[in-house]
Amino acid sequence: MALPHNESDLSRIYAQRFAANLDYRRRVWRVLINSFFQQYIPPNATVLDLGCGYGEFINQVKAATKYAMDLNPDAPRHLSADVEFIRQDCSQPWPVEEASLDVIFTSNFFEHLPDKNALGRTLDQAHKALHQGGQLIAIGPNIKLVPGSYWDFWDHYIPLTESSLSEALENRGFHIERKEQAFLPYTMAGKKPAPMPLIQIYLALPMLWPLIGKQFLVIAAR
Repeated sequence: MALPHNESDLSRIYAQRFAANLDYRRRVWRVLINSFFQQYIPPNATVLDLGCGYGEFINQVKAATKYAMDLNPDAPRHLSADVEFIRQDCSQPWPVEEASLDVIFTSNFFEHLPDKNALGRTLDQAHKALHQGGQLIAIGPNIKLVPGSYWDFWDHYIPLTESSLSEALENRGFHIERKEQAFLPYTMAGKKPAPMPLIQIYLALPMLWPLIGKQFLVIAAR
C-alpha cells in the first residue's frame, strides 16, 4: 500500500503545525489525562498510543508498560525513556504479543489514514493485540460537526463520525461501551491558549460538550 505521505513529509507537516505550541499541548494533555482519561487506565495497565505524535499523551499517562506507534521519524526524540517506540505502518502486523494490551489510545489519528481499507486493517490489528475486555479509546474530528473546516488540514483523508467509527469497530468484533458525538473542541492548532482551569471545568460539565465539542469520543472493548 502506498502511504500518502513519506516520513520527510510527516516530519515537516507536524513540526510546522505543532512545534510552536508544544509546551501548551503538553499542559492541556496533562489536564485531559488527570481529569478524564486516567480513569480508564489502571496503573498496572499495558497501553499503546496509536499515532503518538510527540508523545503528549503516552509520556504523561500513568501505566506500567507503555508503547507508542507512529511513522514520524521525529517522534522518538519527544518520548520519555519508559516508552517503547514502534515505527511502522499501523495497518501492517503489529510487533506486540496477541492479547497483550489493556488499552489502545488514539487521538486525531484515524482521519490521517489513506482510506477505509487501511483503517479496517488497523482495527483488526488492534482487536488482535487487546486482551478480552481490553479497550480502544478513540477521539477525532466529527465530520458532522466540522463539515468544511475538516478539510483545512492537508493530511485529512477519512471523514468519520462517532457512528461510522462505531459501526466499523462492531464490524471488527468490538462492542461499544461509550459513544459521544461531541467531546473536545476541534483543534489546538492556531488557537488562542485556554487557561487550564477552564479546561478542567469543561471536562467536569458534559452538558457543555454539545455546545463546544467538535470531536467524537468512542470507547470500545474487545
